[in-house]
Amino acid sequence: MNTQTTPNPQFYLTAPASCPYLPGQMERKVFTHLVGPRAAEMNDLLTQGGFRRSQNIAYRPACETCRACISVRILAEEFQPARSMRRVLAANSDVVSTLLPAQPSTEQFSLFRRYLDDRHQRGGMSDMSALDYAIMVEDTHVNTRIIEYRRREPGTGIGERKGELLAVALTDTMSDGLSMVYSFFNTRLAKRSLGTFMILDHISRTQALGLPHVYLGYWVHGSSKMGYKTRFQPQEHLTPRGWERFDPASDI
Repeated sequence: MNTQTTPNPQFYLTAPASCPYLPGQMERKVFTHLVGPRAAEMNDLLTQGGFRRSQNIAYRPACETCRACISVRILAEEFQPARSMRRVLAANSDVVSTLLPAQPSTEQFSLFRRYLDDRHQRGGMSDMSALDYAIMVEDTHVNTRIIEYRRREPGTGIGERKGELLAVALTDTMSDGLSMVYSFFNTRLAKRSLGTFMILDHISRTQALGLPHVYLGYWVHGSSKMGYKTRFQPQEHLTPRGWERFDPASDI
């Protein structure tokens, strides 16, 4: 496959395949490669234009009969957690998040496999091996980091990497915010709402950096799996007219 490094990216179109989110729909994607010295710049521009990154590929839906996938970004500077989100923060007050280089570990992969087995047994990632996981983490030409979330053990310092690994996020730092590329967690700790907690942590990190956006990827209208993304208000959705503020009442 062509991994071009020319100044102007070349785009390709995938063959139709069954949609993993909406029954009866077929999906296609347009994609390009993020390689070379301009990879970070291109990742910024493409993410702002509705693309997502997977390893060294940027892609976005190009479905022929459906426009349900909508790019979502949280307006971090204006965000205030709802009461339920403050309860999530309180429930995870014993969790320490640590920013690390984009390097895989056996401990991460073990948690990743349990997450897939619990949540995505029939998904496209269900048969990923340790090598596949390592490639997912390391195959990047942009500013990518791993954030580990661990339970703080008695007697350990706030910043020390000790305690049980509860969750992991693979995150890109861009010129206008953070993009949550992929995240996974211990699904058996449902009372902690770790998925919500990781998003709240990314909002806090984005605010600390003085940047405006947290990119959550695609909200799929009509898919219950993606409904959680619209809880983080205010946010913008990418429409044919550009990024527009989303009114939650409009989705009722």
